[in-house]
Amino acid sequence: MKLKFNKYYFALAVLLFNAEVLIADFVHDSIIRPYGGDFLVVILVYCSIKAFLKSDLWVTAIGVLILSYVVEITQYYHLIYKLGWENSAIARNLMGTTFRWEDLLAYTLGMVLVVLIETWLAGLKQVVATKNG
Repeated sequence: MKLKFNKYYFALAVLLFNAEVLIADFVHDSIIRPYGGDFLVVILVYCSIKAFLKSDLWVTAIGVLILSYVVEITQYYHLIYKLGWENSAIARNLMGTTFRWEDLLAYTLGMVLVVLIETWLAGLKQVVATKNG
């Protein structure tokens, strides 16, 4: 891993952050808010990391996935309540309060999409480099 700013990942992270805020503030359904938000949040975290670090696809994707699983597991064990942070809006937003198995699936599918797109883009880049070089 190397510290390096990437404006494309940064722009994607900003876009995804804004999408997450809009979902949280304005979407009150039973599909997009609970599952779409979880699907997008792992992509947001991935893009945020890649915006500042030049890191391996698999290391970053698996790291983000493990982090998301750990956060979800803390919800299963009600860690936010055990720490006495249940009245903190920041803690509630970052840690969450309700464990759902479906969230783990949403996180996994989000990272699968990232890996598929990144792999496709790397292949496309290689094809273009071969044609030009």
